[in-house]
Amino acid sequence: MVRGIRPFVEGRRILKVKRCKTHCRPIGITPTFARMASRIEGQVVTAARRLGKRVVLDLVVGSSLVIEPRMTGLMLLADPPDVEHLRLEWQFEGHRDFNSIWFWDRRGLGTVRLFGPGELERDLGPNKLGPDALAISMTELRERLAATRRAIKVALLDQRLVAGIGNLYASEILHVARIDPHRAADSLRLPEVKRLAAAVQSVLELAITYEGSTLGDGTYRNALNQSGRYQNEHRVYMRADETCPTCNRATVVRVVQTQRSTFYCPRCQR
Repeated sequence: MVRGIRPFVEGRRILKVKRCKTHCRPIGITPTFARMASRIEGQVVTAARRLGKRVVLDLVVGSSLVIEPRMTGLMLLADPPDVEHLRLEWQFEGHRDFNSIWFWDRRGLGTVRLFGPGELERDLGPNKLGPDALAISMTELRERLAATRRAIKVALLDQRLVAGIGNLYASEILHVARIDPHRAADSLRLPEVKRLAAAVQSVLELAITYEGSTLGDGTYRNALNQSGRYQNEHRVYMRADETCPTCNRATVVRVVQTQRSTFYCPRCQR
């Protein structure tokens, strides 16, 4: 999402913020919409970046607008899947190919929050949110995993341990690293943690290159409302009962861990 909108928001002034008309469940906005709009209209976006699973727009005054899409939220430049689930529009000064960005959310689980100077570090800094998955070192990952006896798949989803790994990618990462998702996180040996750290980097970087995964429900779209392409690279996710493409011998298995689906190959991930 961030890569898609960054060229069209960085360095630009926000002219107006509009709340889109909808009869759907409202999203969470903090502070109130009116206060948020009055504080950011006229401000210049200095940076668009990712913080874990969140989109952050830093403003020249030191404030930060944080959009958390959660399960069904999208940041769009054009052509939403439908207008019924459009929530907010940010209009920008000047004329480029795209002069607005929209937040679209089918289920209304997303949130938009404006943080004043220093508040983002206080509420979503290192004491609240783990290091980014693409920035964490192998040593720090090993230390954090050693502190929990939870199943490694469950631990990877804890945003306080490491930020930015979702359920789909946790299954793919563990498959590439050849680690059983049931293993206790603190039982991993050094060679396994090295494989895991490398898999985190390779899987997430490839997923970003392919602009994410659009599954059968079509929920996820990129900033131009186009399908992602990483679903074509999935090794195990949503491939239960299919032959594992890595070993070509075992069958991919689906299990449930903390109410989330996990997919793995029992032969590759012993």
